[in-house]
Amino acid sequence: MTTPPARALGAALEPITGQVYFSPEAHALYAGLGFRPSPGAMGEPPVALPDGPAYFTSRGSVLGQVPGELVAAAFGVFNPEVVVPAVDRGWSLTDAATICAARTEGAVGQLRRVLGDAPDGLARADELLARAVAPLRPEGRALFSGLLSLDVPDDPLAAMWRRGDLLREFRGDSHIAAWISAGLDATEIGLLTELYWGLPMRTYIRTRAWTDDQLDAAEARLVDRGLVADGALTDAGRTLREDVEARTDAQLQPAIDALGGDLDELLGLLRPWGAALRAAGAYPADGPHDLAASASG
Repeated sequence: MTTPPARALGAALEPITGQVYFSPEAHALYAGLGFRPSPGAMGEPPVALPDGPAYFTSRGSVLGQVPGELVAAAFGVFNPEVVVPAVDRGWSLTDAATICAARTEGAVGQLRRVLGDAPDGLARADELLARAVAPLRPEGRALFSGLLSLDVPDDPLAAMWRRGDLLREFRGDSHIAAWISAGLDATEIGLLTELYWGLPMRTYIRTRAWTDDQLDAAEARLVDRGLVADGALTDAGRTLREDVEARTDAQLQPAIDALGGDLDELLGLLRPWGAALRAAGAYPADGPHDLAASASG
């Protein structure tokens, strides 16, 4: 089965845009604002993990200096009982504009360290990403809209990263809309997604800070709906979960249409950069978009 174009684009972009959350340059800048340094690393090569309050505050900063309840709602999949105090902690240390600037600087710093000032094809990749972003609508997409409120940086590498981040958050916002419209909540989509990716239940979702009681209740609801049985997806569960992904892909269709026959060229530019970032320990070997792409491809 061929990976849908929107999913292929998401997978190619993910290590380039998502590397900000594992960037030592970003972690050092956040520590300079009073956050804790990276709590450790995972994988091989080692990938530096983010401090929780720094993560929630930096990514949420594109919304402005908003309460943790709004950050939790926009991110969608994290336990608000953890997000709210983390954001409160963040705003006790810094303001949205300051940490937003640090986030951009940290992201571009890691890209520059690994890829250089001007990786081959940078101008063309930025041109194509700008074309993909141009037709996307902001309605109902909080993080995408927050990024739209920021100026595109003058630095070519930073501009490319910003446009990629716009596409990443647009897909994330669209994904939330898709699973909400399927009648799922954050714990339920998390458990279904693990099985859809081929992971054991209650592995990846642990990073979202839900309690055992909350996950027990969610699993019971999925069993009652006939979506999960004996710790595995039923046919109905797999169909529903794939439909969520397909509905997410469909919301990216304006970007895919805008790229037209140049999508393969863009993928050809992005994929070597992503491979270099993974090899340098800038992004985990298998991220969410990789798992999503493999689930259908």
